[in-house]
Amino acid sequence: MADVPDPEARIAALQAELAALRADMQHFTYAVSHDLRAPLRHILSYAQLVQEDAGPLLSAEVQEFLATITDSARHMGVLLDGLSALSRVGTAPVNTCAVSLQELVPGVWNALAAQHPGRAIEWQLAPDLPSVQADAALLRQALSQVLDNAVKFSAQRRLAVIEVNTAAESPGGFVTLQVRDNGVGYNPAQQDQLFKVFGRLHSSQQFEGIGMGLVLTKKIVERLGGAVCIEGEANNGCTVRLQFKSTRQD
Repeated sequence: MADVPDPEARIAALQAELAALRADMQHFTYAVSHDLRAPLRHILSYAQLVQEDAGPLLSAEVQEFLATITDSARHMGVLLDGLSALSRVGTAPVNTCAVSLQELVPGVWNALAAQHPGRAIEWQLAPDLPSVQADAALLRQALSQVLDNAVKFSAQRRLAVIEVNTAAESPGGFVTLQVRDNGVGYNPAQQDQLFKVFGRLHSSQQFEGIGMGLVLTKKIVERLGGAVCIEGEANNGCTVRLQFKSTRQD
């Protein structure tokens, strides 16, 4: 009779295989985001030189072509910046400690409010937000992405209302932080696009950005041992739920 594989050994092998695949993907992302920069700089630099030296001699149509080249090269640079940020999140050391959401959240949204001095934004913060087990720097980065999205996608509202609270602690010892906004929301049929690299649910003419915020958020929260989920409706805002380990010891 054939030997029955040891379940624990099989699980360990699968975990090692998954870790190797993640490492390979991390190296690939790093290589793409860094090794493409030199040729991109050359494209942009030489296109700009042609514009400066030969611009007056070129037809309006050719000048338009050159403008498209430089604009596209700059946009590719922004995309590479996004990939670099994703790569850094995957390799950054995680120093877990108790982090007070009651102290962290106001600091994040005060920084965002300062970036939008002309906006009418009503921030609604629940009292006595708990502490969670997390890396303070990574958690701040994740919250900045989520709250920045809430500000961005509520830009068409006369008064943006952004609410931050927590759901009841789950039996597994997790705290769920909820961020709700009254923005444009999204079509639920596009749900599978939310966490794709460079995935966008709205055109760049409507809202700026490259579609990396939620990808970065998901990667950060998962590195902290949590999870992310989002619900939304078209023209009716959305709710982002971030799940973190509680500091409470049962």
